[in-house]
Amino acid sequence: MLPVIYSPEFLDHQTGSYHPERPERLTAIVQSLKTAEFAQKIQWLSPTPVNPQLMSWIEMAHSPNYIHKLARIASQGGYLDGDTPISPRSYDVALLAVSAWLDGINQVLIEKNPAFVLARPPGHHAESSMGMGFCLLSNAAISALYALKQPGINRVAILDWDVHHGNGTQSIVEGYREIAYCSLHQYPAYPGTGKATENGFHQNVLNLPLSPGSDINDYQPLWKSQILPFLKSFNPDILIISAGYDAVENDPLASIRLQPEDFGLFTQYCLGVTRKILFGLEGGYDLESLSKSVRSTMAACL
Repeated sequence: MLPVIYSPEFLDHQTGSYHPERPERLTAIVQSLKTAEFAQKIQWLSPTPVNPQLMSWIEMAHSPNYIHKLARIASQGGYLDGDTPISPRSYDVALLAVSAWLDGINQVLIEKNPAFVLARPPGHHAESSMGMGFCLLSNAAISALYALKQPGINRVAILDWDVHHGNGTQSIVEGYREIAYCSLHQYPAYPGTGKATENGFHQNVLNLPLSPGSDINDYQPLWKSQILPFLKSFNPDILIISAGYDAVENDPLASIRLQPEDFGLFTQYCLGVTRKILFGLEGGYDLESLSKSVRSTMAACL
């Protein structure tokens, strides 16, 4: 069985007409999974309701001033930046998304097998004191810091295969020698970070920029020569994947040419590092390609 943590409340983060990060992303994935050949092997789980303790984990990654600002803007509806609209329910939904990611960590550590968090809003662009790029709270970074506080967890790796560099995740975790961060991303592209020379404070960051037009033939050598050696040498007790699917050829926001089945191959590579993997949804804006890519990931896990 593959635990999938999901709530219809994640649809309540409203971004307005024509915004690419829209509720239909989740509904398309859910509909696709319910007709997948492995549908009976999915264990649908609801996230733990938001509780007061959750804020202590969020504050490990985000400043109280930013959290208050996010709540204030959301209460009236508005924008964190020009790309990031939020609505009156967005703050509560973002908290629930963090709760879902932490539930995912717990599931992986208990079962010692993969789990998938099907939540929005995404998080890897959210920095300590600023939300941006459709992202409100840094789900992957918070999850990594939470995981380090669990018994028997001494090292956490984050792999970010979203087509955009996770500037927020990197900025939050690169000061921790117990956390490794690896990102494959189109460059140049939003947000302009993620140069190969950015290696973290403890040589714990590996950035692999790819040129527009790159495809699986460009990705595979990087997996074999750099990504897998980096992850295996770090030897993480748990692997968190910022699972963005906007590197597919049909995605409207980037120019990488992966195919949905390529993410199944990436997943197989990761399972060769550890089966203790948490996948959490980040980007991906072509609904059909997004759904197929998620299915490929889950099929490889099963």
